[in-house]
Amino acid sequence: MALTAAGAAHDTTAVPGLRLPRWPGWSHLPREARDTLFQLGVIGWTVLPHLLHLPLWCALLVPAILLWRAWLSISNAPLPSRWAVVAVLLLAAALTWWSERTLFGKEAGVTMLVVLMSLKMLELRARRDALVVFFLGFFLVLTHFLYSQSLLIALATLISVWGLLTALVLSHMPVGRPPLLRAGMVAARAAVFAVPLMAVLFLLFPRISPLWGLPQDAAGRTGLSGSLRMGGVAELANDDSVAMRVRFFGRAPPPEALYFRGPVLAAFDGREWTRLAPSFTPALRPRTDLQLLGAPLRYELTIEPSRLNLLPLLEVTPDRPDSAPHIDGMNATFRPDLQWQVNQPVTDRLRFEAQAWPLYRHGPRTAVIGLRDLVTLPAGYNPRTLAWAAALRRDPRYAEADPHTLAKALYDHIGSAGFIYTLEPGVYGRDAVDEFWLDRKLGFCEHFASAFVVVMRALDVPARIVTGYQGTDAEPVDGYWAVRQSHAHAWAEYWQPGEGWVRADPTAAVAPDRIRRSRHLVPQRGIVEQAIGSVSPQLMASLRGMWEQFDNRWNQWVLNYSRGRQFNLLQQLGVDTPSWTDLAYMLIGLLSAASLAGAGWALWDRHRQDPWQRLQQRVQQRLAMLGVEVQTHDGPRTRAARVRQQLGDTGAEVAEALEALEQMRYAPGGSARVERTWWTGFQAAANRLRARAAAVPDTGLAT
Repeated sequence: MALTAAGAAHDTTAVPGLRLPRWPGWSHLPREARDTLFQLGVIGWTVLPHLLHLPLWCALLVPAILLWRAWLSISNAPLPSRWAVVAVLLLAAALTWWSERTLFGKEAGVTMLVVLMSLKMLELRARRDALVVFFLGFFLVLTHFLYSQSLLIALATLISVWGLLTALVLSHMPVGRPPLLRAGMVAARAAVFAVPLMAVLFLLFPRISPLWGLPQDAAGRTGLSGSLRMGGVAELANDDSVAMRVRFFGRAPPPEALYFRGPVLAAFDGREWTRLAPSFTPALRPRTDLQLLGAPLRYELTIEPSRLNLLPLLEVTPDRPDSAPHIDGMNATFRPDLQWQVNQPVTDRLRFEAQAWPLYRHGPRTAVIGLRDLVTLPAGYNPRTLAWAAALRRDPRYAEADPHTLAKALYDHIGSAGFIYTLEPGVYGRDAVDEFWLDRKLGFCEHFASAFVVVMRALDVPARIVTGYQGTDAEPVDGYWAVRQSHAHAWAEYWQPGEGWVRADPTAAVAPDRIRRSRHLVPQRGIVEQAIGSVSPQLMASLRGMWEQFDNRWNQWVLNYSRGRQFNLLQQLGVDTPSWTDLAYMLIGLLSAASLAGAGWALWDRHRQDPWQRLQQRVQQRLAMLGVEVQTHDGPRTRAARVRQQLGDTGAEVAEALEALEQMRYAPGGSARVERTWWTGFQAAANRLRARAAAVPDTGLAT
């Protein structure tokens, strides 16, 4: 931005009314107005991703301030007084306190930073003000990663950095009207030169938690929760974002074997399922008694941030040294209900390897008193369903039937009674299971699982609900199978004497493709997605696959570059037992070598740095040899006058050469680039003058 005396005139120009100024065209804007509008655009782009996190008043105030500043720039109107800016700042601070209840912390700090940067544009009177805006802008770019570290945010911040660097270059070009493209190319070249340094810092700078890993509490979630209401899982089907990615070491198992176990819910109050608080002592509760069958399946899991302190691992991942997940800085505990619980909410993306046994048995083989907790039902809820279960038990075929037989009877009922699997079952009332099981028969997986468990308990069979994810995308991307929020699922477990807990997925009775082929219901798509999909479904699938491939590589190679991978890199470079000291030594050594190389290159390339100044120094030295003393700041015409004054007609040839240099440098149409031929001619003229002086004594020339 060119901030000169002419630019400061904005403060004294009269305001030409309140009407909108006439747009003169980008090419006809004054230099200062053009640079100011460019910087406003960069600031607007930088603030844009924050609009999702800012309070409503801030999301309205900041664009209004930026538009006001643009109007002032185009209309050449004066900037507001400092008191007006201070008043807006105090108002923003009060609103921040009102909305955040504090002036400290992430949300309040980012809000005030956005307001400060926009208000600073109303004080843009000198170059120092512009430098403050640049500093605030670069700092604001960093705050984006407090909320998200996705590939989209990285690309958006890359554009912001380029724009801020371009504006910074313009602020150091106060003379003339340099094109934006030229300044942008200089900024891009500077950024490219910084890429090697950035790569070294990325690879070797120590990952020290929690300074390196930024919590993603606002954006991160798995979609699961510690409770379940009818309709809760159906809402997740509208979210097609990735919950986690899994890579198998070997052949991928079939979709019907891919159950990722989340919260196990066994307490029911008639409306909501929650985790069970056992009413029996630990000695009387059901034991795990895990028995692993068949061959294990080794896999790698990348879990997106969540609000839960559990890991939805593949069933069943046991607590064994060769199978359990190992996560730096986090303790994982294997619960009796086969859940993996961690000691803190998952606020960062996690990547680890584990080993699962798709075939297994678990739970007590004989009845224990603690199982009575898993047959209780709330009094006064769903009376018609309980009566239906009692009628089933009175049927001679099921009077003495075991849980397997009763579960098959429920499967047959679901498959033959006209149940429909849908994302839009509508809202159910107080006795939701009654309405679903006997009347409307419209539901998603949680409706089927809830009704199944209620009926099994009414038949005096211990049962519970398991939530998590089932299945993956049909095809892998870069070897990783995506598990989406829309794969969220609810199924059931019932207890069978002699076997323990048995998985039951009643959704398979009405929608077998949901389980066998992972064909979940697809929510209504947006207008743009519908338009592209209607023209070319393959194009839509290709675009989505391409984007997810880039996003997966970003997650795996950038966001998941952890301390362990740093040490693995050092081992590959020959360090036997890498440590923080080795990282520090290598980083310092590389940075020192880069500094020396940069200094050497600058020394070797110094002739390219300001060739005009170097030429002026050489001319001054040559004139001193002729006995003409000039100042460093004297231009070629001033030096020509000194030559004529001190040497008279004998120095005419040298003076004419200096006047020619003036013409080449400054005259309209003259070349800004000094040709080497001029120096050759000037040096020849100076040598001839010295030769004549040597032949004729007492000429006054230095020898």
